[in-house]
This record gives sequence, structure tokens and C-alpha cells, in this order.
Amino acid sequence: MKGAIITILIVVAFVQLMAMPGEAVDCGQVNSALAPCIPFMTGADTAPSAACCGGVKNLKALAPTTADRRAACDCAKAAASHYPNINEDSASSLPKKCGVEVNIPISKNINCQK
Repeated sequence: MKGAIITILIVVAFVQLMAMPGEAVDCGQVNSALAPCIPFMTGADTAPSAACCGGVKNLKALAPTTADRRAACDCAKAAASHYPNINEDSASSLPKKCGVEVNIPISKNINCQK
């Protein structure tokens, strides 16, 4: 019984650590959030999909602090560099088109440290 209680406490502690805001943003999370937006940003779609806008909303939740937003910006910039046909205007308009106020620029030509 004592071992089970200790195990539960350890699991709860890990869950709390994982849910703490301000923790480092993982580029895999940013890439997953923005992947459904590639068709819109490359011009294959004329509007962002529901999945894309859901990803943008998720991106906002992933990056509540300035440090998180800078890390997410660096991740988005690195991911965008792998798609040479990304339209900068489409990428930068993505949050507005999804109705989400995100202070994370989505561009391959941005200085994320400003």
C-alpha cells in the first residue's frame, strides 16, 4: 500500500512539472501545431483549415511567457526555412485569419529575439 501511494505521488509530481507554464517550448510541439497550416502558407489552400487554426490556438497555449514565445518563434522560423515556397504574407496573416491573437511571428525572415 505504501508503495502505491509513493507511486501516485511521483506521477502527480511529474504531471505538475509537465503542466507548469513557462517551461521550454519543444520544437516538435510547434511543428505539430503548425503542420496543418502548410497548405495555406504555401498557397495550396486559400484559407487556413480548422485543424490549422486549432494548431495556432494550441501554439498560443504552449507559449505563455516571453521566453516561450521566443523559443516558439525560433522553432517556427526553423520549420519555415524547410519550405522555400512559403508565402510570407500568408504566414504572417495566419493568426488573424484564425481569429487568434498570438505574439509569435510566423516567418522565415524574423528576428525572434526582439
